[in-house]
Amino acid sequence: MTTRHALAAAGALMLVASHSADAQKQYGPGASDTEVKIGQTMPYSGPASAYGTQGRIEEAYYAMINAKGGVNGRKITMISLDDAYSPPKTVEQTRRLVEQDEVLAIVGTIGTPTNSATQKYLNLKKVPQLFISTGAAKWDDPKNFPWTTQLYPPYQMEGMIFAKYLLKNRPNARLGVFSQNDDAGKDYVKGLKDGLGESARTMIVKEVTYEVSEPTIDSQIVTLKAAGVDTLFTMATPKFGAQAIRKVHELGWKPLNFVVSVSSSIKGVMEPAGLEASKDVLTALAFKVPTDPNWESAADVKEFKEFLAKWYPRGDIADGSNVTGYISAYMTAKIIEMCGDNLSRDNLLKQATTLNKVVAPLLLPGISISTRPDRYAPYTQMQIAKFDGRSWVPEGPIFNTEAPGE
Repeated sequence: MTTRHALAAAGALMLVASHSADAQKQYGPGASDTEVKIGQTMPYSGPASAYGTQGRIEEAYYAMINAKGGVNGRKITMISLDDAYSPPKTVEQTRRLVEQDEVLAIVGTIGTPTNSATQKYLNLKKVPQLFISTGAAKWDDPKNFPWTTQLYPPYQMEGMIFAKYLLKNRPNARLGVFSQNDDAGKDYVKGLKDGLGESARTMIVKEVTYEVSEPTIDSQIVTLKAAGVDTLFTMATPKFGAQAIRKVHELGWKPLNFVVSVSSSIKGVMEPAGLEASKDVLTALAFKVPTDPNWESAADVKEFKEFLAKWYPRGDIADGSNVTGYISAYMTAKIIEMCGDNLSRDNLLKQATTLNKVVAPLLLPGISISTRPDRYAPYTQMQIAKFDGRSWVPEGPIFNTEAPGE
């Protein structure tokens, strides 16, 4: 072979290799060799603004990742817009993210009503609606809404876990159920009743609901006390969860009070309610409480504290929403990494729905995240914990809704 022929052959091989490498790279909207652009809406204002810190800590996490060179050499750009926890506003802002900003995916948006408002739109557009911060049962519906996945512990599961706790520890409870009158509230109550089984008919003596538009829920708490309730299931968002705890205390009433995990933030709920008023309240947890002395020497808690100090110093370590946001950002970066050079929307969804026992930072020992194409719910286990006036203290073993007869 002449030198000229050899050079031509080598050039042809390089061209083929180049085309082959390019062919392996697949990019959806918002993705390129240098960037992955994602979007979300957050309640930075409005009745659920206490959750807004979740978006801010996610932005800080991606800033940290980008400072280290990004994921697979690509920077993560997150566009986080205020929806004021108003579904019409969520629709408006989500359309902007998809149609104008052309994000690869919507990731981590908070709220059942807000995500419900955009679910059909995003699924019709085949835009991944991933790791949304709500535990409603409707998100685990891969048949009808394959582009929507959650990251928050399922509400029905949490209700079932408290039911297991009651049947084991307080089978003769006179149970009062206080819940938000929406899909999230109904999911929690369904899980509770399913977990109690036949006992629900005798244990539940009173059920009351509230609307998020109400200024106060004092009358509902008074009604429950008057019904002779000695055990209370409180399903409320932070503002109303704090009001409920405070009113119970003001009445001099001492029921066993279980407050669902969405209202378990020490900074967002227990402190506004009053630390003394909040003592002995129960909740269910999937995540470590970074202020708990038991976790002081845990490597992931140390890393979380260092992260807050450097990247999000205004973030309160006692605010559970910061833990939720930190895990959400970690998992988002992880599935982007798992995509490699195939950053198509299809592949991003595939990675999010085939997770196998991922141990994310700040998960309680024994709890991991798993998803399947036929089951999107990420958790099956939670830990009952009691507030001691400073932190959440574990109560008994971890409950697993997939463990028969537990």
